[in-house]
Amino acid sequence: MSQHRPTASDTSLACFPYGVGHGSEGVCLLVHMGPHRILLDCGLSNPQSLLDLPEPPADLVLCTHAHSDHAQGLLALHQAFPQMPIYGSEVTTELLPLNWSHLQASEVPQFCQALPWRSPVEFRGGLSVELFPAGHLPGAAAIFLTYTTPTRSYKLLYTGDFSLSNSRLVEGLSLETLRGSAPDALIIEGSYGTARHPHRRQQENQLIEQINRILSNQESILLPVPSVGIGQEILMLLRSHHQFTGRDLDIWVDGSVATGCDAYLELLPHLPASVQNFAKHQPLFWDERVRPRLRRITPEAFKQVGQFPCIVLTDYTADWAQYCREDFGAWAILLPKKPRFSLIPELERFLASANSPRLRGETYLLAQHSDGLGTTQLIHNLRPQHLVFVHGSSTYLADLTGLEELQNRYQLHSPPAGKLVELPLGETFIQPAAPPETNYEGELDEQEEVVTIALPASIATDPRWHNLADTGLVKARWQGEELVLRGLSQRELLSHSGNAKMPPNVACCANCRHQRGQQCCNPASALYGFQVTPEGYCPVFEPREPDE
Repeated sequence: MSQHRPTASDTSLACFPYGVGHGSEGVCLLVHMGPHRILLDCGLSNPQSLLDLPEPPADLVLCTHAHSDHAQGLLALHQAFPQMPIYGSEVTTELLPLNWSHLQASEVPQFCQALPWRSPVEFRGGLSVELFPAGHLPGAAAIFLTYTTPTRSYKLLYTGDFSLSNSRLVEGLSLETLRGSAPDALIIEGSYGTARHPHRRQQENQLIEQINRILSNQESILLPVPSVGIGQEILMLLRSHHQFTGRDLDIWVDGSVATGCDAYLELLPHLPASVQNFAKHQPLFWDERVRPRLRRITPEAFKQVGQFPCIVLTDYTADWAQYCREDFGAWAILLPKKPRFSLIPELERFLASANSPRLRGETYLLAQHSDGLGTTQLIHNLRPQHLVFVHGSSTYLADLTGLEELQNRYQLHSPPAGKLVELPLGETFIQPAAPPETNYEGELDEQEEVVTIALPASIATDPRWHNLADTGLVKARWQGEELVLRGLSQRELLSHSGNAKMPPNVACCANCRHQRGQQCCNPASALYGFQVTPEGYCPVFEPREPDE
């Protein structure tokens, strides 16, 4: 990677990305404001490009939040350049050590200094920093930088990971507090591209229904999650949702996820008022008195895990097989949906290696980042001159830079790691070059029994094509006036082929005309909307017609 960095003579405002969050790559951005060099996050798993520099890479470092893809390189950076100050919110300073759980507590110094919320802190040379709560994770901050000269002020806002929606344990980013701030440049994440999400409460209810259905099927649930964030959100959801209140159920927590729960208990005064009120009546975590019971997995308790349908939360990087023991029945492994994937590749590989009929996988949506609507809403409220998109797959970021509503108003950038982005400011708007065309025009051929859709071969150059065309089969459905195509995965085909093993004269879900994609579509059935097994049965069974 090139080690070029902008100098004071290059430009008054520039950004040099060491990592932009593509795939497994973390986020690490060097911002230049006049003579000042500010490093925003250091989520590089291997920050050697920074450590090899003969001098500190920046005047100061600002960390948005404690997730590893934004913070895991900070300890090595501090050890290499102990004189370089590192700052974050108060909660972030408390959560950061969880990134190095393999070390003893005494081996992780308190190197991050806390900055207050919504109060500008002035550094030398006309540079000031102000933190705003960004949602996403307790302590997560959007960073507002201002560099003031005798002639003008330069303003830059970096969102880090953000969400406008309130979740169970953190309030969303407030547009009201940022409206009118008028940054010259906005560095913003685009994890979900232009995708639209249901309302947060709807996402939670859908997850609750999904968990209910699996437990009713007499299956236990394994939820691999990061140390902090979505795991604690799910636990709080299960503890407070009316459908689970008083339910005779064991919820087990293991590994660094349990350590993360302990850290949240120490941060209770920083959590929303509703959570603090809940904690006055019953514990947030570690409660064996109130159902559902929430327990830590200890060596002594491990033999009880999975004896009855239960829920287990553990580290995403743990050995999942140690929990999904076949002698304890069937298991469903649930992972949060990732953009571009119908089923998470890690889950596909695990299920293939296990090769067990008592193991299966599903995904769920409990978004921790803003969707496309929230992203554009924030942009239009701030109206910056420059937009720099980071943190997301290159194809999803390209979807955002391809939006006409953004192209016509802002100068758009989506840089790869190692490419300097200069952000010149002026009164005249410079129309950015249009990104590659992402719409494809084709032809319809309507015949007596089939309709053929022909698309240009250029569509296959998009990296998302591999997932769509995996088996060569697609499923189509109407969405309003638009027809949506979705590729069928090999796992879906295998599950469909399992239906064929049932004798055609047996009255069961596999042979019912209302079973579609392993789900019941008969409103008259008690199983309507649920996933059903091939051998399932209900009183309103209707056999398939021969031509079906």
